[in-house]
Amino acid sequence: MSLCFICSCCRYRGFILLLTFLFYTAYHLSRKPISIVKSELHRNCSLVIRPAYLNITDNDTWCDWAPFDQVNYQTLFGVLDNSFLVAYAIGMFFSGIFGERLPLRYYLSFGMVMSGLFTCLFGLGYYWNIHSLGYYAFVQVMNGLMQTTGWPAVVACVGNWFGKGKRGFIMGVWNSHTSVGNILGSLIAGVFVSSEWGMSFIVPGLIIAAAGILCFIFLVEKPEDVNCSSPQHHIIQEYGETEPLLQNGNRSINGAVSTETPKIIQEHSEAISFYGALCIPGVVEFSLCLMFAKLVSYTFLYWLPLYISNVAHFQAKQAGDMSTLFDVGGIVGGIMAGLVSDFTGGRASTCCVMLIAAAPMLFLYNYIGQKSLGITIGMLLLCGGLVNGPYALITTAVSADLGTHESLRGNSRALSTVTAIIDGTGSIGAALGPLLAGLISPTGWNNVFYMLISADILACLVRNNATVVLTYKISNISGLNSLFWLLSVVMVTTCNRFTAHKLNSGSFFSQFLTRLVFKEIKGWCGRIP
Repeated sequence: MSLCFICSCCRYRGFILLLTFLFYTAYHLSRKPISIVKSELHRNCSLVIRPAYLNITDNDTWCDWAPFDQVNYQTLFGVLDNSFLVAYAIGMFFSGIFGERLPLRYYLSFGMVMSGLFTCLFGLGYYWNIHSLGYYAFVQVMNGLMQTTGWPAVVACVGNWFGKGKRGFIMGVWNSHTSVGNILGSLIAGVFVSSEWGMSFIVPGLIIAAAGILCFIFLVEKPEDVNCSSPQHHIIQEYGETEPLLQNGNRSINGAVSTETPKIIQEHSEAISFYGALCIPGVVEFSLCLMFAKLVSYTFLYWLPLYISNVAHFQAKQAGDMSTLFDVGGIVGGIMAGLVSDFTGGRASTCCVMLIAAAPMLFLYNYIGQKSLGITIGMLLLCGGLVNGPYALITTAVSADLGTHESLRGNSRALSTVTAIIDGTGSIGAALGPLLAGLISPTGWNNVFYMLISADILACLVRNNATVVLTYKISNISGLNSLFWLLSVVMVTTCNRFTAHKLNSGSFFSQFLTRLVFKEIKGWCGRIP
């Protein structure tokens, strides 16, 4: 093989990495405006100068956009958030199946163009003077369904081009598109939010639609399409670059010494079933972990600007700009999580440590985060890194590792389905978080943060008998937070039963993420001479 040919393939890999980075940046860029515009749809009208030509009797809501001028405006915002997120969560489980069976280039292009259309339709409600909650909720539902085309497809595409080696770092850098998209979405929406908030949606909508056209023209789905060699996902090597994340039999997890002969498993072309993907070791554990991690991340995504506006009394644009610091921290956290997991070989351990550290940081941010500008900046960066680090690692490197797991026997068409299951389960938490925030926030922002801290701890739950502790805590938590704890207990119990059945362990006390952490530590101990 000539040197020029190898260089050409390397350029293709870099080009695909950049292209998919831009695509998913556009996806997140178009999701962000709603969180920025909320503080404009419902404002403190007593602080706004009323134009002389307006003859209005209601001085409290004259500057608000109906129907969000009501007392229950936070609940209405929660309806909008969940119209998108519930549709996204449900659609994600089907999106992976479609992604395995349809050309990724067509699938992504269609999704981005249609997502751009529905994002623009939300903004056009401003110019068409639409005040119907049903209209905005419908647009959010359709946009949520269209947005499901993105994640499974881009992860599958990147997984096709990159093997296991340094995947954590590469995908940690690559996954910064989530935070970059959030930052750009906040800044773009902030430019128009105080003058014509409709443009805060229309401009991002046009951007993602343009990205869809670029995808149709330039995306190369697989290395074989341009005569490049496909990366080997299943070569078994001691300390090897292509060693899979999780292994069966006598092989250990994440870098433990293998006692079997190196081999390459041949490629299969049949798409995996939904149940078959669920049975891959680690899929259920990481899916459940992501559900609670994403609950925290998306609550910040949709409610942080409003929280800053209410607590620190910033204007809508200032609150939006300040909220971008959380995403800047997320970029650093995602890259660090990838680096550490590559170095240690412990994906689960890295996630668990960061989630545990995030809980006290969220508590501190709520109580001292607004003391001064410097403390606010520092706490937002720190919380962003600890919250988004595990989220980034699971949705990228872990999903790609599991989608090319050894048990698949070389079936490369499982990656999109596995990614969709993990992210779809995570999206249940993403839908639950903003909904609960909308319901709980009228009782005080402290209760919202208690809910977020609880979710971080639940992401690292070890055993079902931990539900005894949770049940005890309910006696000390009132109102809707109790509902959250009860719902979490039911979800953990149900998933633990499924895991026990799947692993044929017969044990009611099956372990989750910490089961993988234990195996990783055991593998490290096996290396010590």
